Amino acid sequence: MANQLNGKDILEKNFKTAMRGYNQEEVDEYLDMIIQDYEYFQEEINRLQQENERLKKQSDHTRIRPSTSNHQVNYDILKRLSNLEKAVFGKKYEE
Repeated sequence: MANQLNGKDILEKNFKTAMRGYNQEEVDEYLDMIIQDYEYFQEEINRLQQENERLKKQSDHTRIRPSTSNHQVNYDILKRLSNLEKAVFGKKYEE
């Protein structure tokens, strides 16, 4: 869903006047508040989009970090396990 209005569109909108219409000053004041809200929300959307992009980039950088390969980790674990078994079971286990 795209924005259909922006602050400028609201500001430049002219309504036809009628015999028993609304108070034009009151409508203008209310539209001024709406314009301020639209501008605030658009700034907030832009800020959040920039923050989102920054966090995505930061996330990409943290994922690409040097790490020990799984093969090396598995070998280290197996070596430690073997040493532990030798210490617990002694020479019997080696035979």
